[in-house]
Formats: sequence, C-alpha cells, structure tokens
Amino acid sequence: MVTVIDHNPWDSVLTEGHASLVKARRMFRYLPSAPRCKLCNNPFGGPAGRVLAVAGFSPSRKNPNLCSRCCDALPAGGAEVDVAVLFADVRGSTALGQRGAATHFAALLNRFYHAATHTLLRHDAVIDKLIGDEVMAFFVRGISGPGYRSQAVAAGVELLEAVGYGSDRGPWLELGVAVNAGVAYVGNVGGAVVDFTALGDPVNVAARMQQHAAGGELLVAAGVADERVGTAPRRPLNLRGHAAPVDAFVLGTEPAPGCSNVQPAARSASSVRPASHSAPRLAPIPDASAS
Repeated sequence: MVTVIDHNPWDSVLTEGHASLVKARRMFRYLPSAPRCKLCNNPFGGPAGRVLAVAGFSPSRKNPNLCSRCCDALPAGGAEVDVAVLFADVRGSTALGQRGAATHFAALLNRFYHAATHTLLRHDAVIDKLIGDEVMAFFVRGISGPGYRSQAVAAGVELLEAVGYGSDRGPWLELGVAVNAGVAYVGNVGGAVVDFTALGDPVNVAARMQQHAAGGELLVAAGVADERVGTAPRRPLNLRGHAAPVDAFVLGTEPAPGCSNVQPAARSASSVRPASHSAPRLAPIPDASAS
C-alpha cells in the first residue's frame, strides 16, 4: 500500500523560497516605477512597466496588485508560516489635511509612499497595503531570507529615518511604527478578486500595537527580537481583544550602547536606540496655499 502525502506547495515557497521569484524580486526592485506587483516587484508604471506588460507582467484582472504572471502561477490557498508584520501610520493626518491645500497633503502622502516603498523593498518585504496614511508589510523566510524578523525591525528603523527622524532638520512627517511576529496564514484570499496577503492574530496585534506608537517610535513585540534591542525600555501595551498586556520594546533612531547586535540588511539598521519619552519636534511643513 502506497501512502500519498499531500504536499502544500505554499510551504516551500514561503519557508524555503522559490529561486525564480527571489531573483525576479531583486531584479525588478531596481526598475522604475510604482505601482508594482505585490509578489515579484514588477513595475506597472514608467517605461519599464510598459515594456514588461507586453511580456505578460501587466496588472491581473483578478487582483490589480499582482501581475498576471504571478496571479496565474500561484497555487490556490496558502499556508500557515511564521511571519514578521510591520505597520506604520502617519500621526495627525487629519490635522495635516486641514493645514493646507489638498494637493499639498496628497503630495506629502505620495512622498511618504515613495519613501516607504523604497525602504521596504530594500529589506525584501512584501508590501501588503498602502492605504490612506498607513502601510502594512510582511516578511517571510522564503521571500525575505532567514533573517526575516531582523529585516522587519531594520526596515522599521530605516522607515523612521526615511521621514527625517534622527536628522538635523527633523522629521517632515510624524510616523509611528510597530513590528510583531508569529504564525499567520499567508496566501491567496478571495473569490473573483484574489489577494495575496497575511491573516491572523500576529497581524491584528501588529496593527493594534501601531496605534500605541508615538511619532518617532518603533514598538517591537518582545518575542520578535529580545536579543537585538540592547538597552531599549519595555512598555506593556493594553490591546483591544487581549486579556493580558503585550510587552514591547520601544525603539527610536539614534545609536545607543548595547544595540550593536542588530543584524542590518543595510547601514542604518545599526542605529536603533531606546526612544525618548518625548517625540522629536516636527520640521515645519510649508503651506502650499501660500505659494
């Protein structure tokens, strides 16, 4: 009698990686421009996007966030795997929208989207959502590499730096970031319109953690990187739907003793520091209506 083992192809893609997919992501991220395929990083915009569309890399009718090739090649369903999740949210976006012209506010958010996309792709993140004033990304071993949890923390630090925290001029946008990790469902979700996403409690916890992050803060769940955050203080977070507080490290963007164990994907990830209790003051934003 032969025993048939039902192998889920998603397990291999998400935990071991797919050589062609990893190669495509690293190549496409250097080609302009956004928007991009959520999975392979193929650009839909710019001259490169127009050329690649002829080869079948145009947005899929099932999901415009994926190219047709990825959408057709991906198997149905998904798998439960360990994933690191990052949420970042612009603080005071309502007030920002009221301070000046709508076109100025839109330009500011577009600048944020560009900075977030560039930073997250450099750390091999899957950018799940860019909606309004918020970004969500996740990191899995098969796509982001064996250090995917460290990649998420490093990306959070660089994202704060990308909007100006730690610089002489200060931030041009007030941003709070959170990172959590755990076993979640990753794969295709939906019927007529399919989305490649991550679902589960680790995702929900990361989203709620982000609501507690002040401008200039990166909150990292204690289970994500206990050995990588040096002397950073801890903060108990009372999250909706959780009976017990979630313990989180509070990080900022300047060097501090004891934080040299962060394994960076790029230079600035080594600049993690314990966050101060007061967020850095924002640099003034010009009023577009005055020009």
